[in-house]
Amino acid sequence: MIRSHLSSFAGMPVVPFTPGMTLPDEPSAVAWRLEVEDFEAEPEEFAGLVAALRAEVPGESVRALVIGEWGSAYERALPVDLLADAAKDWTALRAVFLADLVSEQCEISWLTHGDLTPLLTAYPQLETLWVRGANELTLRPVRHTGLRELGFQTGGLPGAVTRAVGDSDLPALRRLDLWLGRQDYGGDTGVDDLAAILTGDRLPALRHLAVCNAEFADHVAQAVATAPVVSRLEVLDLSMGVLTDPGAEALLAGQPLTHLRRLDLHHHFLSPEVAQRLTDALPGVQVDLDDPQTPDEYHGTVYRFTAVGE
Repeated sequence: MIRSHLSSFAGMPVVPFTPGMTLPDEPSAVAWRLEVEDFEAEPEEFAGLVAALRAEVPGESVRALVIGEWGSAYERALPVDLLADAAKDWTALRAVFLADLVSEQCEISWLTHGDLTPLLTAYPQLETLWVRGANELTLRPVRHTGLRELGFQTGGLPGAVTRAVGDSDLPALRRLDLWLGRQDYGGDTGVDDLAAILTGDRLPALRHLAVCNAEFADHVAQAVATAPVVSRLEVLDLSMGVLTDPGAEALLAGQPLTHLRRLDLHHHFLSPEVAQRLTDALPGVQVDLDDPQTPDEYHGTVYRFTAVGE
């Protein structure tokens, strides 16, 4: 569950933009937040907000954007075309966070997006892109030489989006976060959809890989245990999912992980014995085994859940 809005992004404090406001002394030293007040606002209101930012803040001072509520985010796709059209002004834009909304505003799996490809093609120098939510989200394979950090925070990540990431040429990408989520919230990514990412052929600079919040975390762990990309990683994140002892056993039996700086497995369903074996096997690695979970049982059926779903 996402409990609070971003207070900082891309190393800068987040400042809400209001038309007519007094600008900070250094407008390029903040991440500008764009958000309408009414969650059922008409599209023209958000468009007007974008237009006002373009008119009132020098284009070269817009280095980072955080997009909040754009109006009916639960059913209307974020208007990426408005952001793409502003590329002629926002020549210094390097970081974008799409849909920084909390559950009180809109559940993560209701956040509606369209095709994000135009944003990447409009900003070839973009370095950081984070996206929250994946309802109706699409992406086409791209070549992008500037992107260093890409993240999808979802309660259910479509397999087509995962495949598009794997089929993209991202030579500068150092961090990739995929929150896979659950099938009942649109998360139909399978291990096969991760194949190109785990091979890593198009991700030569990758050092931080998160394949987390996964309903089938044991299968992910089994695939990761022999994945070529792992040998070059510094951080491997399989947290927030339904990782049980068989998944951890696969990691223990697979390729060495002693080169990692950090192995994040928090929110897991491991037995204390297997958790200890992992820690003992990786003495020089920061192994995060916080937030152990206990399965729920209802009428004799055992249920295990990811950290983030609806």
